[in-house]
Parts: sequence; C-alpha cells; structure tokens
Amino acid sequence: MYVIVVGGGKVGYYLTRTLVAEGHEVTLVEKDARRAAALRTELGEVITRGDGCEVRTMQEMGMERADCVVAVTGDDEDNLVVCQMAKHRFEVARTIARVNDPKNEEIFALLGVDHTLSGTRLIYSLIQQEVDVGEMVLLSALKAGKIEIVSAELTEEAPVVGKILQDIRLPKSSVIAALIREESVLLPSGTMEFMEGDTVIALAHPEDEPTLRTCLLGGVTKSPITTATEEERKK
Repeated sequence: MYVIVVGGGKVGYYLTRTLVAEGHEVTLVEKDARRAAALRTELGEVITRGDGCEVRTMQEMGMERADCVVAVTGDDEDNLVVCQMAKHRFEVARTIARVNDPKNEEIFALLGVDHTLSGTRLIYSLIQQEVDVGEMVLLSALKAGKIEIVSAELTEEAPVVGKILQDIRLPKSSVIAALIREESVLLPSGTMEFMEGDTVIALAHPEDEPTLRTCLLGGVTKSPITTATEEERKK
C-alpha cells in the first residue's frame, strides 16, 4: 500500500515510522526545511521537502497512485485542501484528515473527506465517559456513530448475574458480541450464563445505550454516552 503523509510533526513522524516498519511504501511531505532535514536524517528518502497543498508537490509525490492520503498538519485549512485535492483531482480512494478544531469536522465530512480525527473530541469523549458512564465504557463508534461498541463489567449486584442470555431482554438494536471471563473469551449462546466479574462486550445504537446499561448493570438510567457521532455534529 502506498501512503502519502502530509505534515512532519509528531503525529506524521510516528505514523510514517510505523508504516515503514510494517513494510508499506510511504512518502512524508514536510514544508519546513529544517524539520524536513532532521526527519530525513532518521527516516531517509521517504521524506520530501515541499508544500503538500501545491499541485506540483502532489504530482512529484505520485499522488495519482496513492492508496491513502493522510493530512496531519497543525492547520485545518491545509489538511482540508490536501484531502480535497487528493480526492477530487487525483482520485485517491481514501483520505484522512487531522482536525484540530472539532467544529470543523462537519465541514470536512460535507466536503468529501473520508475520515477525520480530532484529538480534542476524543479527549472530551473520554472525560464524558468518566463522568457519565460509571461501569459501562464506550470502546468505539462505528458507521458515523450509528453503532457503539461498549464494555460492561458485571458486579455482584448486576441483575443479569446468574441468568442465561436467552432469558435476558435486551434492547431491540443491541446484541451481545462476546463475554470475557478471566483470560477466556466466550462467544454468545442462548445458554451462556453471566457471572460476577465477567466483562460483557456489546453492540448498541447510541439511543439504546442507557437501556442496555440498565439491563446489564441495573440502577437508574443515565444520559447517553457523549461521542463524536454524526447526529451530534448536526445539532
């Protein structure tokens, strides 16, 4: 796979180093001459000095044959320009952009960027999980936030402890994906019994997360987990 990384900061550096170690073909483009020289000392010929927003630089990198373009500069406007040019002029199949201001995520999505990464949004989500979720933790969001992967550790007071899966009424859009017991992973079956200390891995629609929490853990239903879903960005 040929990956072009635009931006030689810490994110670009570590991403490039990891991709090279995994055997991928990589070009990292850095505009600052001193930074580019320092990176080339360690990473060699995969480093190119140039402005990743310029068409000439994109052509020199061979963007038309890239499988993925990742823009991780500290400037949201530059990252957007890079991804738009990659997508619409060079027809790159997959574009990924770092978004420093979470408010720009919706704009990036509307303008055709395939994936956005916001450190600010991620940290905020983790804070909200700590505040709101209690023993139930959001692991990931899939399909633009329409599906959540959550983890729940069962305590002695959990209402499902001692029951089997087929006797538990889960929300309609929720499903148990796996059960982790000590060092074993158990695949779900109708006769699978829940025990204290088990970690339940489940899939759920964001709106059903509070009901799923109550079903597995009991107690009063709390607010849904705050996450960077498409629905929230449109509010």
